[in-house]
Amino acid sequence: MDKILLMLQLQAQLNDATNGEDWTKGITKNDKVINWKRCIYMECAEMIDSFSWKHWKSIDKEPDWDNLQIEIVDVWHFIMSLAIEDYSKNLKGQIEDLAINISNLDSFSKIDMDIRNYATQDDVMLKVENIMLIVLVKENLDLEKLLIEFFDLVIMGGLNLETLYRLYVGKNILNQFRQDNGYKDGSYIKLWNGEEDNVVMKRIWEENGDIKPEVLYKELAKAYLALTKS
Repeated sequence: MDKILLMLQLQAQLNDATNGEDWTKGITKNDKVINWKRCIYMECAEMIDSFSWKHWKSIDKEPDWDNLQIEIVDVWHFIMSLAIEDYSKNLKGQIEDLAINISNLDSFSKIDMDIRNYATQDDVMLKVENIMLIVLVKENLDLEKLLIEFFDLVIMGGLNLETLYRLYVGKNILNQFRQDNGYKDGSYIKLWNGEEDNVVMKRIWEENGDIKPEVLYKELAKAYLALTKS
C-alpha cells in the first residue's frame, strides 16, 4: 500500500500546485473547468497510436512498447486525480482511505509481482477501449471497474507495481519541471534534440537505478539548459 499512497499523495500535491487547492471541486484556480474523464480517454487514444493499427499506413511497424508504458503512466495520473476527486465530492473518505481500498482490490495484487510480459497489441487495444468506455458513460462513475481494467492494462503493458511506481515518480517530476519552465504559457520545449522529454526522463531513470527524485529534477534541468543554450 505504501507505493499507492505515495503516488496518490504526489498526484494531489501536483494538482494543488498546478490547479489550486480547490481542484477537487472541478475548477482550477484560473476558473477553468477540469474534466478528468476527458483527459483519460484522450490519453487512451494516444496510447492506441503506440501500435500499427491503421490498415492504410505503416502496417508493418513494430509496437512502440516504451511509448505505451509512458502513456499508461499518463493515464494513471488522471485516474488517480479522478479517484481523489470522486472520494472528495462524494464524501467517501481521505486519500488514505482510497489507498487502502485500492490495495484491497484483487486486481491490484496481480501487479505486485515481477511480471514483464507483453500481451498482443490487439488485446491491449481492446483493454484500452474498455477504459475509454467506462469514462465515456455519462452516469455515475464505476471507479472500481475503472481501476480493475487499468491494473489489467498495467500487466498487459509489461509493467508491475515497481515499474509503474518508478515511471510515475519520474513523470511526476517531469510534470513539475514542465510547469516550472513555461508549460502553461506554451514556451516550454517538449522535443529535446529530436526526442520527447518523456523519453529522456525514462532513460535517465534506467541509467541511474537509485536516482532520487530531486536529483532527477536536476538532471532534467541540466539537459534542458544545454538544449536552450544551443
